[in-house]
This record gives sequence, structure tokens and C-alpha cells, in this order.
Amino acid sequence: MTPSWYDVLGVDPDASTDEVRAAWRAAIADLDPADRRFRSLNQAAEVLLDPERRAAYDATLEPDADADADTDTDAADGGTAAPVTARVPSGPRPPRSPRVVPGWSLVVAGVLAVALAALTVLALVSPAASGEADAEEAREVAVRAIVPVLSYDYRSMDESAAAASTYMTSAFKTRDYDPLFAVLQENVAETETVVEAEVVDSGVVRTGEDRVEVLLFVDQPTTNVRFTEPQTYQNRVVVTMVKDGEDWLIDKLVTTGAGPAAGE
Repeated sequence: MTPSWYDVLGVDPDASTDEVRAAWRAAIADLDPADRRFRSLNQAAEVLLDPERRAAYDATLEPDADADADTDTDAADGGTAAPVTARVPSGPRPPRSPRVVPGWSLVVAGVLAVALAALTVLALVSPAASGEADAEEAREVAVRAIVPVLSYDYRSMDESAAAASTYMTSAFKTRDYDPLFAVLQENVAETETVVEAEVVDSGVVRTGEDRVEVLLFVDQPTTNVRFTEPQTYQNRVVVTMVKDGEDWLIDKLVTTGAGPAAGE
């Protein structure tokens, strides 16, 4: 029997969202992002933590009417009904919306996240040196920080940069954020791009001494001169949070996957 996404996370098909989230966070804790299980666990969470996609996925696990009819006939004839195997679909994940996003829009709308990923390297640190309280505090700050860091509005770029800068180390700001944001400023007046990041879920990946890596599922509803209705891009982002005095700040950022939502 091929395992379902429920099997991957070790939860029952009727598990609540909180139970799914808890199982996902526990499973990825201290798991190397290069481990093949890391990707499978995140894929399972992306489906099961989204009500629409979970409902569509659950429908694929239910036997169809023809299978039921065949089973009833076999039983009536004294035969033994074959078990129904729950399978993980190999095709594209269920769509969130019917809108279509052309490929060029990703370059404009996702340039900040993708370019930051190109210039930074994910730093893996030794596990379990920080306490659970510190790790949870770092995760909460990462959730708040990633919104301004991956958002901007062509009408108020200085304000967008100022809001993001409060959540960064000076090294990250100078080395990565400022040069890339300058590129954005040269183009947004023409494209009229507005990006509003939204965190779907998050979990601690790895902890170290005054360092915590946090994985975030981030949606980026985006509008521009051609598309006045928001087009949603989806990112999996890993941020390295470091302790600076009493504050947790972003020191590195990398996207592990970026693109328009399936079906958009």
C-alpha cells in the first residue's frame, strides 16, 4: 500500500489542523533540510494544512462509485472484495484558484525572495543548543519579520524598506537586502507592483547557540500594472534567526521553492 500524506505525518485522516501542525513540527525538528524526508513532510503539511487542498486530496482517497458497485457484486457472488489502496497523487497538487499567472510575472513579483536566495547560503548549525523557549520565541519573531521583508508597495518603497530593516542584522541588510531593494526601486514605478506576504504556517527546523532556523510557508498575493486582481505566489522560506542582545534578527534567508500557486 502506497502511504498517503496522513501516513507520512503519522496522523489519522480525521486529525484536526492542530494535530496535523503538531505532527509536522515534531517531524521536521532537528531534521537536516537535505534529508529526503524533509521535502516529503513539508509537502504533506502544505496539503493537509490547507482546507481546500485537503478536501480535494481526501476526495482522491475515496473509492469511486464503480469500485463500490464491483465490490458489492463480488460480495454477492461470494467473492472477496479487494482492498482499496489510498495513494498519494503523482500529478500537480489541487489548485487554489482558477487564475493564470504568466511566467514573466514571477520575475517581477518574486524578485526579492528569489534574488535573496541566490545571494545567501543556508547555514546548518548544531542541533538542540538553545532551549525550547528561545526556539519558539525565534519562530514567532520570524513569522512577524518575514511579512515586511518579503512585502513592498511601489507607492511607499522607503516605508517598506524601513519596516523590513528593523528585523535584520546590519550584515544581512548591507550585504543582501539593500542592494536588491535598490534594484526593485528602479522598476516598481513602471510595474506598479504591490506584494503582501502572508505566513501560512511555520516550524523550527534546527537550533543552535543563539541561532535558530525557521521554515515558513509564505503566500505572496501580488498586483501590478497588468493584474489588478491579486495573483498568489507560494514560497517555502528558511530564515536563520540570530540573537542580538534581547532581539532575534534575520541573518540569512533562502527560499527552498518558489512559484505561482498551482492552477493560477
